[in-house]
Amino acid sequence: MEQLTDGFGRVHRDLRISVTDRCNFRCSYCMPPEGLQWLDRAELLTFEEITRIASIAVGEFGITSIRLTGGEPTVRADLDRLVASLSPLGADLSLTTNGTRLVSLASALVDAGLRRINVSIDSLRPERFAELTHRDELDEVLAGLDAAQRAGLDPVKVNCVVMRGVNDDELVDFAVFGRERGVVVRFIEFMPLDAQGDWNAASVVSQREIVERIGAVHPLEPVGRGSEPAERFRFIDGGGEIGVIPSVTEPFCGNCDRIRLTADGRLRNCLFAVDETDLRTVLRSGGTDADLAQAMRSCVADKWAGHAIGRVEFIRPPRSMSQIGG
Repeated sequence: MEQLTDGFGRVHRDLRISVTDRCNFRCSYCMPPEGLQWLDRAELLTFEEITRIASIAVGEFGITSIRLTGGEPTVRADLDRLVASLSPLGADLSLTTNGTRLVSLASALVDAGLRRINVSIDSLRPERFAELTHRDELDEVLAGLDAAQRAGLDPVKVNCVVMRGVNDDELVDFAVFGRERGVVVRFIEFMPLDAQGDWNAASVVSQREIVERIGAVHPLEPVGRGSEPAERFRFIDGGGEIGVIPSVTEPFCGNCDRIRLTADGRLRNCLFAVDETDLRTVLRSGGTDADLAQAMRSCVADKWAGHAIGRVEFIRPPRSMSQIGG
């Protein structure tokens, strides 16, 4: 079996698939106040098209992990049908969601073959949560988290984007939340993918600071990291662990094995890529599986060494996080 390898010898085994660009939240770092122009439904890949690309990724190139993202993936109708189509491929199948619809969907997604889930929560304080998301739905999200655990999804992780002066005073609160709920909280450094374009280095709370501030209350020790984006730290008293994704201050580009497929069928070889490979046109113009495989192969081969955040040569991607998929 051929491997998807870039020019630096890095093998890519993780495919992130955005199933929609739409979201029922309007988080400021994802979406400007005036909102975004949503893709027309005809521009979205169908479930059959997504499954075809995923089948090639797994069968031809040995992709071992598939994660469904958005936008917010659960606003796409019949998401469990897509999960059921992807599950037989044998890749580790997971989902990133804001959790608002998990109470009604978690069991069906598990029955369809979903095994793991990440729920994005950037504040545990109802007023702040509502301010960040423009939706007063923290209770619904927490109920969704409970529903995911009851349905048997394991592990259940919580993703928290840490922004200085916004929610960094909740670091210990989130650590305690994870310990009490039996979930792994992953703190994500604020990256220059906000829709506002207001990102600056002063907004970033570094991995070092996150670990030090939590560790001062609940002592931590490092676990390590392979190709995973999160550096793991466990509580010395056995109360679980946290993760930190230090994309800005301690980039892990040399170990990254991810590629991303946008909702409109563009393949991206890096979260910060400025170029995309149009797989939708290949699909809809009668392209063969070999044509799709070659397009994927070429895309990954062109991957650059690293994102260069913080350096003069850094180029901000034209799409925001909600348009790319996490």
